[in-house]
Amino acid sequence: MTKNGLTYADAGVDIDAGNTLVERIKPAAKRTARPGVMSGLGGFGALFDLRAAGYQDPILVAATDGVGTKLRIAIDTGNVDTIGIDLVAMCVNDLVCQGAEPLLFLDYFATGKLDLDSATRIIEGIAKGCELSGCALIGGETAEMPGMYEAGDFDLAGFAVGAMERGADLPAGVTEGDVLLGLASDGVHSNGYSLVRRVVALSGLGWDAKAPFAETSLGEALLAPTRLYVKQALAAVRAGGVHGLAHITGGGLTENLPRVLPEGLGATIDLGAWTLPPVFRWLAETGGLAEAEMLKTFNAGIGMVLVVDAARADALADLLTGAGETVCRLGHVTKGQGVSYTGALL
Repeated sequence: MTKNGLTYADAGVDIDAGNTLVERIKPAAKRTARPGVMSGLGGFGALFDLRAAGYQDPILVAATDGVGTKLRIAIDTGNVDTIGIDLVAMCVNDLVCQGAEPLLFLDYFATGKLDLDSATRIIEGIAKGCELSGCALIGGETAEMPGMYEAGDFDLAGFAVGAMERGADLPAGVTEGDVLLGLASDGVHSNGYSLVRRVVALSGLGWDAKAPFAETSLGEALLAPTRLYVKQALAAVRAGGVHGLAHITGGGLTENLPRVLPEGLGATIDLGAWTLPPVFRWLAETGGLAEAEMLKTFNAGIGMVLVVDAARADALADLLTGAGETVCRLGHVTKGQGVSYTGALL
């Protein structure tokens, strides 16, 4: 007599659902295909041909990241369509700061119980981020782990690999007098959300309440996806005169800009060079945040900084503006260390 024993499905893991998800997302992954992709979803690993991508003597650059507690807002509101864009942006915006072109992306998606519709929406967002940054969604892992996550919860991690020709790495050639060009952010991006959520709790507003600083709900406004700067930044690098790039993530301008400055050099930034976006003013006023805290926790309206040759600053600003960026002259590289500020942000 055969026993009706336990199955993996009884333990909370549905392999068939995982297979169905792979089939659902194959068209999205296919849309991200680019020169160099040799194999995609379904194998034990993904293959990529650097020569087919146009590289002769390539150096590989890799980055990994997540989206922090911004995930909590996506989960609580059910608005998961753009969180994948954030995931890609947090990785590829870092890669381009090294002078690398993002080539391929892999994601890790973990949840307690796989919801096919929600998972499909999340991974469609990842694919969209890959399309916008020119890299291929070449593989990933979907982990269904009952007992590890509360109902409806999930976690995301991203892994990006890029390349550049040997000798093209950044930063390089940063010198006193270089101009700092700031590219506007699309909101809070993906850093500082533990503080954001604390401020929202202080405000007493729910995620579905109208945002005091926008024409959408508070949840929707705070889920505005991280801007992708890859194609625009690479165009500027290829035009010549870019000495460094700094992705303004956790640590803000205060801590990220010094990462691309050589020893003995600092930066001076005019806080009056741009207008603080309404979301940051609301956060500062509602939470009683000091200016220094704003500049160290959030991007404060500047998502990427280019350190450029002063003689090329106008031409590069025009190029970036033509590519759809809002560009402002933030200041310049000086002797010293760290970032000093003039003017007022708040």
